Amino acid sequence: MELPFAEAYKIKMVEPIRRSTRREREEWLKAAHYNMFQLEAGQVFIDLLTDSGTGAMSHRQWAAMMTGDESYAGARSYFELRETVQAITGFEYFIPTHQGRAAENVLFSALIRAGDVIPGNSHFDTTKGHIEARNAVALDCTYFYD
Repeated sequence: MELPFAEAYKIKMVEPIRRSTRREREEWLKAAHYNMFQLEAGQVFIDLLTDSGTGAMSHRQWAAMMTGDESYAGARSYFELRETVQAITGFEYFIPTHQGRAAENVLFSALIRAGDVIPGNSHFDTTKGHIEARNAVALDCTYFYD
């Protein structure tokens, strides 16, 4: 007998969340003028809007967080990150950022100029915002066929 596929890891942390009623969800959506960004995190049971908070961390990631050097300047963690980035990419310089969208903003400020056309397959909302804030065009190249 062949067993069904199972993920090759154990979940290290769970966080209980409250399941709302349909009536509550309808009220919250109406109060938010149907703008998902106006909802509070506690009002969301399954987050299909963002890619945040969708995975657990490994035991090694948790251990690194607990043993990391959080000094403001000269932190051991920074030098370890720098050495790892240089070993992988060969780049001498890098800018650590706290989130992908922040990194995207830094990158776009260096690469995108007014009038540029940036094609994409359905740009994420903040990606589109970062492009358009630089007076460039976020061109959606998604096609639908009948």
